[in-house]
Amino acid sequence: MFQATRGTVKPSLNFNATTDAEVLYKAMKGLGTNEDAILELLTARSNAQRQDIKTAYKTLFGKDLVDNLKGELGGKFETLIVGLMTPPIAYDATSLRNAIKGAGTDEKVLVEILASRTPQQVKDIIAAYRQEYDDDLEEDISGDTSGHFKRLLVILLQANRQQGIQQGTIETDAQVLFKAGEQKFGTDEQTFVTILGNRSAEHLRKVFDAYMKLAGYEMEESIKRETSGSLEDLLLAVVKCARSVPAYFAETLYYAMKGAGTDDDTLIRVMVSRSEVDMLDIRTEFRKLFACSLFSMIKGDTSGDYRKALLLLCGGDDA
Repeated sequence: MFQATRGTVKPSLNFNATTDAEVLYKAMKGLGTNEDAILELLTARSNAQRQDIKTAYKTLFGKDLVDNLKGELGGKFETLIVGLMTPPIAYDATSLRNAIKGAGTDEKVLVEILASRTPQQVKDIIAAYRQEYDDDLEEDISGDTSGHFKRLLVILLQANRQQGIQQGTIETDAQVLFKAGEQKFGTDEQTFVTILGNRSAEHLRKVFDAYMKLAGYEMEESIKRETSGSLEDLLLAVVKCARSVPAYFAETLYYAMKGAGTDDDTLIRVMVSRSEVDMLDIRTEFRKLFACSLFSMIKGDTSGDYRKALLLLCGGDDA
């Protein structure tokens, strides 16, 4: 798969799950924990290899590696390491579950995951969610959201976008969107939801160009003027992901660290879930969009073992 080579974390070439399991066991045995040994090993293995280490660890020591890590580590560093030990689809399913269960809904997580994953990934997440929680993800999300925000999430959960570019409908789509927003008193949100939720990314990029010619505004600008709240966030995420998923995540990471306090949940989620997918591209986009590198921003915004592990996932500085 072409995309897989754009990660900063790659499979270790002379990999031995048993040896790695022994290194981790030693790092946690006795008084004190060797955090450096843990973070250096786990950030230098692919997720599939980490699953093999988990199996080898249980075979050798009769203990669950993740439980042991949780017992030895703490805080944000623990959250990051446990994230790295979770298979990607299960990680997304768990993130969505945590976003909808409990008091209030974390819309940010729903927006980020459902706007950025491929249709096949969405289908896999739905299956993993059902297997893990014996619940229907669509029902849970529908029960927790409302209005056009809910409708667009449900469309994205169908994972049924049109394939390729429909040449004949590029102009029509642009005109319909223009009439539904800029040209109308009030906004026809349903039109935005239906078109942006159902067309392929390549098709939407053509529609955005046609829209710009027609309206004199970028699609994002119109969305900001015509909608608000969670629906605005979701529509913007869909548009940005259609343009460039790495640029969307570069922006997500920047705003997670900018200003007072760091949104560590978002920082961890993106660094864990993109480290083997497109972190190299995210770094490039980050450098293009902002006046600093992702590496330098992480360095200035985090500390301790947590920072060391994040910087290893980042994989280098683009200063």
